[in-house]
Amino acid sequence: MRQPFASSAGVATLALLATQSASAHVLNDGGGLFAGLAHPFLGIDHVLAMLAVGLWAAQMGGRALWTVPLTFMAALAGGACLAITGVALPAVEAGIAASVLALGLLIALAVRLPLVAGMLLTGVFAMFHGHAHGAELPVIASPLAYAGGFLVATGVLHLTGVAAARAFNPRRMRFAGVCVAAAGVAIVAGLLGSA
Repeated sequence: MRQPFASSAGVATLALLATQSASAHVLNDGGGLFAGLAHPFLGIDHVLAMLAVGLWAAQMGGRALWTVPLTFMAALAGGACLAITGVALPAVEAGIAASVLALGLLIALAVRLPLVAGMLLTGVFAMFHGHAHGAELPVIASPLAYAGGFLVATGVLHLTGVAAARAFNPRRMRFAGVCVAAAGVAIVAGLLGSA
C-alpha cells in the first residue's frame, strides 16, 4: 500500500525539480576546482543524466559497466573544450533535455544496446552536457582545475548510479527509469514553454 504512494511521490518530486531552470546554473565565485565540483549539482538535468548513465551501465552489465561511464566522461571533457575554445554546439539545452528523457526510457525498458552503440549514444549526450559546463566557466577560473572538478563530480554521480543499480531489483530499476524519463518530459516541456 505504501509503495504506490512512494512511487507517485517520487515521480512528482522529480517532475517538480525538473521544471526548475535547466540552463541558469552559473557559478561565478571565481573558483576553479570548487566551481567545477559544484557545477554538475547545480542543475537537476545534469544530476539525473549522470546518475542515469551509472544506472544504465550497471543494468547492461559486462564491459558496459565501465566503458559507458568512461565514454561519457571523455566526451564531457571534449564538449567542455569546444565551449571553452569558442566552438558553438547547436541546441545544447535541447540535447541535455533529450538525454534525460532517453536515458530514463532506456532504463525503464531495460534496453541493452550493443556496447559500441551504447558508448556512442552516451558520448553524444555527454557532448551537450560538457558544452554547457564549458560555456559556464567562471571568468577567472583555471579551465583545467574547473574541468577536473566537474569530471570528479560526474564520476561520483556515475558511481552513485551504479551503486543504486546494485541495490535495486529489476522492478525498482525500471521504476527509477520511469522517474528519470518523467523528469525528462518535464524538462522538455519547460524548454518548449519558454521558447
